Amino acid sequence: MLAYIARRILLMIPTIFGIMLVSFAIVQFVPGGPVERAIAQLQGLDEGSGSRIGGGGGQIGAGAMAHSGGDVSSRYRGAQGLDPKFIKELEKQYGFDKPAPERFAILVRDYATFNLGRSYFRDEPVLSLIKEKLPVSISLGLWMTFLSYAISIPLGIRKAVSDGSRFDVWTSGVVIFGYAIPSFLFAILLVVLFCGGSFWQIFPLRGLTSDNFADLSWPRKVLDYLWHITLPVTALVLGSFATSTLLTKNSFLDEIKKAYVQTARMKGLSERRVLYGHVFRNAMLIVIAGFPGAFIGAFFTGSLLIEQVFSLDGLGYLSFDSLMNRDYPVVLGNLYIFALLGLVVNLISDLTYTWIDPRIDFETREV
Repeated sequence: MLAYIARRILLMIPTIFGIMLVSFAIVQFVPGGPVERAIAQLQGLDEGSGSRIGGGGGQIGAGAMAHSGGDVSSRYRGAQGLDPKFIKELEKQYGFDKPAPERFAILVRDYATFNLGRSYFRDEPVLSLIKEKLPVSISLGLWMTFLSYAISIPLGIRKAVSDGSRFDVWTSGVVIFGYAIPSFLFAILLVVLFCGGSFWQIFPLRGLTSDNFADLSWPRKVLDYLWHITLPVTALVLGSFATSTLLTKNSFLDEIKKAYVQTARMKGLSERRVLYGHVFRNAMLIVIAGFPGAFIGAFFTGSLLIEQVFSLDGLGYLSFDSLMNRDYPVVLGNLYIFALLGLVVNLISDLTYTWIDPRIDFETREV
């Protein structure tokens, strides 16, 4: 087992390298980069994050603009009429004064030591920004994953055992309804119903804690946190439990029909012993296989719109905002962290297989 873990960890290195190479190529060469955004902001054509231009290269304000006597040929849109020296200063500030291969080599060297650089427009280290936003995403991701599996696994087992019954039929309607409607629509409905939209003002509309959170006693801090997290997590769970429920049901149905189950019943074992002593560990393997994707998705794609609806400043919103503003260090830093997290969770998922079913031997498996 230790040899398998070592091989998987070594294989993470070329995987991460490939992910970062493709990501670097995409975000570095798409049109409308940070230099163009800075130029547009300084000319008053953009009201976005460019107003916070700063970083390791020092700040460049509108007073640094110098107009030449005629149009200046430039590869940047909107740069006509600007001093070429000013454009070069912007390129140096954002690191675009070096060839792309050299920039990528520097990125790989820095990322190996978790030096993720500084945000172009926030003037903060990328790692600090990620640490600042991580608690929000962890709260949403962990609660959503835990509650989704806590609901879907027992429900899927019950549906498999009572396949075709009235319970199975009406719960299937609920599951299909949850699968068909996106989680952000549930979020909007919950806001309208319970956040003072048109009906009741029961839950807060924004944030994970109240303004006076630091002054509360620890029991009230727990209640305040749960009060704020209830609606976002409810929206995420309603939009995510359907797939794992159907997967659990179908997996258990396949196992229940196998010969070893009939043999166990013929030996006089109780239905509970057959179900949880024999069927469970075999049926749950395919369910666990989907755990890494659900877990990682909860941190980014699953929570992005939820963070928008409930004004939660997490990693999903940070990544989206940085991508729209061409804040490449933050975009690449988030991709790097998500990729690492995904690879680690996949490894943990494989190791969990052996805990559920000791017959699985990864030592004889080709990586």
